[in-house]
Amino acid sequence: MGSLAGFLILLLIGFWTPSYAQEHGHEHEHEHGAHYIPQHGPPPIHEHHGQEQGSGRQEGHDRGFRDMPGHPESPHVHSNGTWVGHSWGPQDRRFHLEHPFEHGRFTAGFGPGHVFQLRGGRPERFRIDNWYFAVAPFEYSYVSGWLWDADPIVIYEDPDHPGWYLAYNARTATYVHVQYLG
Repeated sequence: MGSLAGFLILLLIGFWTPSYAQEHGHEHEHEHGAHYIPQHGPPPIHEHHGQEQGSGRQEGHDRGFRDMPGHPESPHVHSNGTWVGHSWGPQDRRFHLEHPFEHGRFTAGFGPGHVFQLRGGRPERFRIDNWYFAVAPFEYSYVSGWLWDADPIVIYEDPDHPGWYLAYNARTATYVHVQYLG
């Protein structure tokens, strides 16, 4: 009877530990092979009056994203939660959609408590678990190093562009704008 009780205790600990970690925002570094996972998405961009449409993003893009030696040449997130490259203003026409959320809204969860795995596809259409997304066509070059059948992905809401989400790759610490396809 004692060994059965010990087995049941170990079984309960095995079920409780991942649940506890997910509920308390632990970053799943070892479980998913992930690096830093931001606690939240980027703050909204507040464009200044008189600024040209999209000029903040264009200037940042012309300079590149590699803000420090060893950092990627694509939008990425620092371990202090700074979203490098998220300076596209709400008026940037590339993000305008005639029908935002045309395929519905993604509701499976946002942020570090919801780490999904890429399950195949390509930038034009990829799958995480049972949901499909598409990378913004003008950001395809930023996902060239993603592993489309294995990388850990965290979805965040885009605070500035209706109809868009941010897909953060926890392995590469990079992110892109994506649309939910259903």
